Amino acid sequence: MQPDRAQPELELVHLLRAAAVELGLHSTRFAQRSGMHPTDVRALIALMDARRAGEETTAGRLGTTLGLNSAGTTALIDRLERAGHVRRVRGEGDRRRVVVEVTDGAVDLGWAFFGPLIERSVELLRGYDEHQRAAIRDFLDGVRTAAAEGAHTAPGDASQGDSRHRRPR
Repeated sequence: MQPDRAQPELELVHLLRAAAVELGLHSTRFAQRSGMHPTDVRALIALMDARRAGEETTAGRLGTTLGLNSAGTTALIDRLERAGHVRRVRGEGDRRRVVVEVTDGAVDLGWAFFGPLIERSVELLRGYDEHQRAAIRDFLDGVRTAAAEGAHTAPGDASQGDSRHRRPR
């Protein structure tokens, strides 16, 4: 059964979807202008997120994050390494482990393209008080979690996942 199209919450969901589409198009433009595949950009984002969190990323972890097999992950890392966007280094805690790091040059390249969008987004968020930003954070994290759970649930399988994240009936 379709949800009531007059629900005010649906307007926000549709705006979020539209924003996601625009962000995807923006990312695609970056990939094209930088001579990269969209998966390359997703990999760089994942590596930058790990760097910000102070986490090391192995090839296996990167492949899992991106949904790639071992051969695809190796080809991706090789391609990004040849372009100077990543490097393979020894792990800090376990020197036997090889981890993949994003280079400062790749971060600078991303900032040159995405910086204005990030700055505009921060400017918009400054217009909200801390309680409103907390609500926005909770909402976006909930949508992210629901989307991640959806990747592990077969279409039409309502028996899996948290009912809070199911489509309204």
